[in-house]
Amino acid sequence: METTDLEAFLSRAKALCVLTGSGISQESGIPTFRGNDGLWKQYRAEVLATPGAFARDPKLVWEWYAWRREIIHRAQPNAAHQALVELEAEFSARPGGRFALLTQNVDGLHERAGTGNLIRLHGDIWRLRCTGCGAERQDYSVPLDRLPPHCSFCFSLLRPAVVWFGESLPQEEWARAADVSASADLFLVIGTSALVQPAASLPLLAKQNGGLLIEINPAPTPLSGLADLAIRGKAAEVLGGLSSRIPDA
Repeated sequence: METTDLEAFLSRAKALCVLTGSGISQESGIPTFRGNDGLWKQYRAEVLATPGAFARDPKLVWEWYAWRREIIHRAQPNAAHQALVELEAEFSARPGGRFALLTQNVDGLHERAGTGNLIRLHGDIWRLRCTGCGAERQDYSVPLDRLPPHCSFCFSLLRPAVVWFGESLPQEEWARAADVSASADLFLVIGTSALVQPAASLPLLAKQNGGLLIEINPAPTPLSGLADLAIRGKAAEVLGGLSSRIPDA
């Protein structure tokens, strides 16, 4: 019944906004920050993904990111990633239809699956930023040649171009995310704990502006009580083959 309701919601929508979190990538074998799989050696992700940790021990932080890059390199987009690509194509083909995907993930699986209108709220693990001159470049090498890596221009330390705990989201990405959230008539939240701010406020922005809210997650979250439809399940199982089941608008 829940998936039938989801299909009905999607068939009536014109502007769909989707927010994804680590749960969607966990189904591709990528560990999440929370739970037992968030532990690396004796360190938790929340301890390593900070400016302070990088300042104290950049080599340790880079060893963790090198480990994550190797795991992500082996991972493949799953049925949920593919379903969102198909939803984007369907909404783009509807008269007046709009689609936007906002992700808290830095792994690049949405891009590899083929999503076009993507806003990366927390950056990109495959992009490096110089702590000195600010230059950025893509780097898909696995393993990295040298840890920690240094800038080829000014020789300062490079860091992953991701948003760490305690840092602000990129202004341009946040402004775009807030705009598409406020104008969405349907907001779909997939695989996120709804605990990390300010991303967790985006579904509320949609609700405040009259949008309907659907949550897909194995366990309840702080958003569950506000959702117009809460589906308990894994994203790949719920969304797999979804586009073929959506009634014509």
